[in-house]
Parts: sequence; structure tokens; C-alpha cells
Amino acid sequence: MRLLSTLALPLLSLSAGIAAAASWSFDDAQLTVQGKGAGVGGGLKTKFSPKSPLSQDVSLGATDTLKIVLTTSEDSSPKRPHQAFLTVQEPKTGLEESFPFSIKESGKGKVELTHKDLPFQFLSADSPLTAKLTIASFGSSTPYDSKVFDLTVSRDPSTPLSIPEPPLRYGALPEIHHIFRDDPRSPMTVISSFFTLAVIATLPVLFGTWLLLGANVSHLGKAMSSAPISHGVFYGSLVALEGILFLYYTSWTLFQILPAMGLVGVVAFISGSRALSEVQERRLAGLR
Repeated sequence: MRLLSTLALPLLSLSAGIAAAASWSFDDAQLTVQGKGAGVGGGLKTKFSPKSPLSQDVSLGATDTLKIVLTTSEDSSPKRPHQAFLTVQEPKTGLEESFPFSIKESGKGKVELTHKDLPFQFLSADSPLTAKLTIASFGSSTPYDSKVFDLTVSRDPSTPLSIPEPPLRYGALPEIHHIFRDDPRSPMTVISSFFTLAVIATLPVLFGTWLLLGANVSHLGKAMSSAPISHGVFYGSLVALEGILFLYYTSWTLFQILPAMGLVGVVAFISGSRALSEVQERRLAGLR
């Protein structure tokens, strides 16, 4: 029994070490860079492995398409990982962008890259970009994350670089200084005088029409003697209303005329009802 225990401990340690040594990698990796209209076999075509990345820079032109085809593996067995992507990084600024592989269940995957897929900062970089592969999944297997080549982006000098608008940043905005419009002014004196004379000119026509319709001007003395306060205050309130409108037209504001209009309106209502009562008494007496 002691001998079996002595042998079991090394075997368990060996199996644990083998399980811990499992890691993700890739095989049969091939990189191609083919320009538009280059035809079959044109452009760059090279292979690389996890232990021997490309020593030469890969150039990607404005019309080129970079394509990587490989087979992912876990512990030397082809297998589909949870994630596999090509990461391109600008060494000076640390800006990076990842491009996922399309992986089949057999572990075969590919990724394609063109100028349209790259951020505009990469297109204006003056030094080679770093390209690395990342292959990982759930479990205890060690992921693969290593540099595979350097990428040089060559841009067509005749085509201007399209730089997008900066994103909206929330923060303190410049102080806003409101500019209010000037207060509305009355029309010119000439225009006001013309319409005033036009209204005054219609008064004789109005009085003549009243006489033609049978207005009893002779009852004015009777009305004033029967209810002098009611008729006097009523006609005075009407004149006051016209005066308030004139002041509003010339100098007063809306908040100044509203209290005055309210007060004069109440006086006109009370005195007018008393004056109409007196007129009704004369009508019932047959005097009108």
C-alpha cells in the first residue's frame, strides 16, 4: 500500500502538469495581400507560425486586401475557440483596433482587412503598426496572445484623408449673452395724425345718422335731471377708457393699463346699469 501511494503522487503531479500545459495556438497560417485587379497569384503570399512571426513588414495599400487564413488548435488538436481576433496597434499612442476571425467548428478561420476597416489615425501613422493574434476560450488552457507581424499602411497621396467630426463632449459651454430687441415703437406722427383725422371726420356722419334714425336729443336734459350721477359717471368712464387707450398707444405698458382698465370698467358697468334703468323708466312711461 505504501508503494502504491508513493507511485500515485508522481503520477498525479505529472497528469496535472500535462493538463496545465494545454494551450491555444494555430497551424497552417497563411497571409496574403492582394491589390484590386492583381489577378490570381498576384500580390504578397507568405506563411508564418506561432514560433516564427514574419520578420518583414507587411504593406497594405489603398486598394489592397489583407487576408489571413489559419486553423486554431487547443493542445495541438484543431478546435474552435471562444474568441479569435487580429489586433492592430499604433505603438506611439497605444491606439488599437481588433478584427474578429470567422471560425468554423473545424477550427479553420479567416479575417480580411482593408483601408475602410482601419481608423483614420492608422491611415495617417508615420511608423509601422503592430499586428498580433489573440486566441482564447473558456477553461484552463493558456490563451495565445503574441505579435505576428508589423503592418505598414501606405495611403494614396492624391486622395485626401477623411477625418470625421469630433464627438460631442458634455461640459461647460461658453457664457450666453442675451440680446433683447428694442421695445416696439409707435407709428410715425404723420400716420397717426392721418388716421386720427379720418376718425374725427366720421363723427358728423355718425351724428347725422342718429338724427335720421330718430334719436331724441331733447331727452338729454330729462335724463340728466333724473339721474345726473349715473349718466355723468357713465359717459365719463367711456372718455376715461379712450384716454387709457391713448396713453397705452403713446407711453404706457400693458401692465400699467390693466389695473386702470379694470377699475374704469367696473365703474362703467355699475353706472351704465343705473343709467339704463333710468332710460327704461322713461320708455315704460311712454316718453321714448
